[in-house]
Amino acid sequence: MKIIVVSDTHMPKKRRGLPEILKEDLRKNDLIIHAGDFQTFDVYKEFMEYGELIAVVGNVDNADLRALLPQKRIIQKQGLKIGVVHGDGKGKTTEKRALEAFESDEVDLIVFGHSHIPYSRYMKGRLLFNPGSPTDKRKLPYFSHGVLTIEDTWKIEHKFYR
Repeated sequence: MKIIVVSDTHMPKKRRGLPEILKEDLRKNDLIIHAGDFQTFDVYKEFMEYGELIAVVGNVDNADLRALLPQKRIIQKQGLKIGVVHGDGKGKTTEKRALEAFESDEVDLIVFGHSHIPYSRYMKGRLLFNPGSPTDKRKLPYFSHGVLTIEDTWKIEHKFYR
């Protein structure tokens, strides 16, 4: 199973279209996880054209998306429990807010966004993963998204590009 993990697309504000390298991965996916900040409903619909989409709302998403999407979700794929949250809020780091969102839930992997900073680290026995942003790298040298592969075991990694 191949899952594309993305967040913080911020379209059309930061870019008019998705990068080709991301679109190539989206064409070959079994599932897409988006951790918020599509910005508009049209961008959400564009992701849905590529296949099954699991998403949460981000802090810049418009009213249509706020009415449609939850703040957090938990899904299970082939025995892997995945928590998804945007990670915005006050106080603490984005990583700590993401971890705190699932402190009373049993999850193996927490996917979050908001900071636009690619992140992959275990905290309290759970892997926290921020895919970065495919459209708004801020001061970082590369754009990025994630690819989660689930077979006998699972692995998640970043894909970096200019």
